Parts: sequence; C-alpha cells; structure tokens
Amino acid sequence: MECVLEVRDLEKRYPGFALDRVSFSVPRGYIMGLVGPNGAGKTTTLKAILGLIRRDGGTIRVAGIDPEVDGRAARSRLGFLHDEPRLPRHLTLCAIARLVSGFYSAWNDVAFGRLASAFGLPLGKRYGTLSRGTRTKFALALALCHDAELVVLDEPTSGLDPVFRRELLDLLTEILRGGRASILFSTHITADLDRIADYVTLLQRGRVVFSSSKDEILDRWGLVRGGLDLLDGLPEGFFRGVRRSAHGFEAITDDAISARARFGQEAVVERPTLDDVVLLTTAGDADA
Repeated sequence: MECVLEVRDLEKRYPGFALDRVSFSVPRGYIMGLVGPNGAGKTTTLKAILGLIRRDGGTIRVAGIDPEVDGRAARSRLGFLHDEPRLPRHLTLCAIARLVSGFYSAWNDVAFGRLASAFGLPLGKRYGTLSRGTRTKFALALALCHDAELVVLDEPTSGLDPVFRRELLDLLTEILRGGRASILFSTHITADLDRIADYVTLLQRGRVVFSSSKDEILDRWGLVRGGLDLLDGLPEGFFRGVRRSAHGFEAITDDAISARARFGQEAVVERPTLDDVVLLTTAGDADA
C-alpha cells in the first residue's frame, strides 16, 4: 500500500524527554489518528514531520521527500491546521488568502473560492472578529487549496461546540473521497477518532504503544471487568492497564481471546471503545 507519510525510528532528545524510535506510516487516502496523554510526544512528532525541528535520528518522508533536506518541497505537499490558527487578526480573510497563496506554487483560487462558499466564509471581514468555528473553517480552507497530499491536524476539534465538531469531522471525511489526500489527526478526543479514523497510533512517554488499523485494535483488544481476587497470580504484563476500585477492577488487554480463556464466566470481557483502550493503557495500574 502506498504511504504518503513514513516515519521510521524517529528520535529527538530534550532534557527530561525523548522520542524513542517512533515509527508509523499513513497510507494514501486514509485517516491516521495520533493519540496519547500530554507529554507523550505528539507535538514533537508533528514538528519533526513539518520540518520545524531537527531530528536526532531516524527518517521521515512526506510524499517521498525528507523535510530536513527540502523543507520547502515537503511543506508544499502539506496542509496544516492548528487547534487555534495563528493568523493576522487585523487582516480580512481575502487579504490573508492572497498572502498565503504566495507560498504555494500549486495554490488554486478556484478551489479556495469553492470552499469559502461551501463554508460560508465572510471574506471581507477581519479574521479577529470571527467566531472560533469560522476561524477553523477558514484555516481548513487554506490548508486544502494547494493540492496537499497530507493534511496535518493538531487538535482541530479542541474547544469547538459539538455541532461544529461533527460538521468538521464530516468535512474531513469528504476530503478523502478523491482518494489522493491523507490526514494525520492529532487529538485527545478519542470519540472523534472512533467516528472517522482508519488507523490509530498511540504514543506514551515518547514511544509507540501500537500503530494499527482501528478495526484490528478493537477486534483484538478486550475490556475486562471482574472481582479483585482475579488479579492474584496473573502473569506480569497480562493486562496493559488496570483500574481498581472497592468493587472490583476494570482492565484492558491486547489479547481478548486469552482473557476469555483464562477467566471463563468469572469475568466479563467486552469489545472496548477506542477511549477505553487509550485511557486504560496510558493509566497503567491505578485506583479509581
């Protein structure tokens, strides 16, 4: 399968934190969710992909281009949307679009006009006077009007009202219908990924916990509930995360079949949500 983004053994070291051989890829025409708790390395990974920091090891290819070797060419194939787009507040949307268009040889005025109309963008108004949702729509229109092969979204739904969040997710799904663009979606709102993601990569403490198709993760993993006595004598690492309470435990396993075989009718083993997988895996062993 052709991949528009390939990250292999990415390393970046800071005092007190390091990305440790992070590897994942985004197939063309699909959505990859990048998740993990605060401090897991999501932002550092995105900065390396965008060519904003120099990596200490590994390789990155955006449409076959190394962003450190030819950052301009790599960024021309990227669209980027931050959780709070940083654009000149005193300029009108039309003026900002003219300014941004100069950075992209493949900028398409017709495509921008079409999206501006579809999004209901008031092109004559100043950016700083717009609502959060309208600013996000405008930034997304900018990201999609230069034939980007990879659209990188950094917490795009954070702080948005539920109605517009759903609308934005529908727009992202629509982007993929042409089959050329791919999306890397970094978020802490796993419900959004349950709705639209094809693949999911989970980072924790600078390492990849898993990177796989969403369906494979949800089919293979299991949410286990039972009495605390069932935890006695379990092999180390049997669960990827456990939450204990006075009434029992809730745990996550990456092998639901083995859990059912071990506990039989003594525990409940259910198909998890993506939220279950991420929260329990990153929580480790905790008290509720």
